Amino acid sequence: QVYLVESGGGSVQAGGSLRLSCAASGRSFSSSRMGWFRQAPGKEREFVAAIWTGGLTYYTDSVKGRFTISRDNAKNTVYLQMNSLQPEDTAVYYCAADLFRSGSTWRANYWGQGTQVTVSS
Repeated sequence: QVYLVESGGGSVQAGGSLRLSCAASGRSFSSSRMGWFRQAPGKEREFVAAIWTGGLTYYTDSVKGRFTISRDNAKNTVYLQMNSLQPEDTAVYYCAADLFRSGSTWRANYWGQGTQVTVSS
């Protein structure tokens, strides 16, 4: 079992930045594939970014060049640095563990409770 707790959400104006953190517990963090998803009102949850145990990263096209995922295995924490935020980035952001791909869809076995990010124009 993996337990995930997100923090760092909030409200920001367009062009601003936020950094989300996700503290993991319950089993070896360093061996877990970690990532972030988001869900905007009225939309399905979508993949945002992932980081593999060796540091390899993946991003959805809409956040490339603006968001950066990173991890600190010593602190059992994964981060999502979000720059140049736009109103369309408004969503609940979920930390996830044990990511995998099913066809073209990203999925995960463990989820945090989510943190709200609101970007105003």
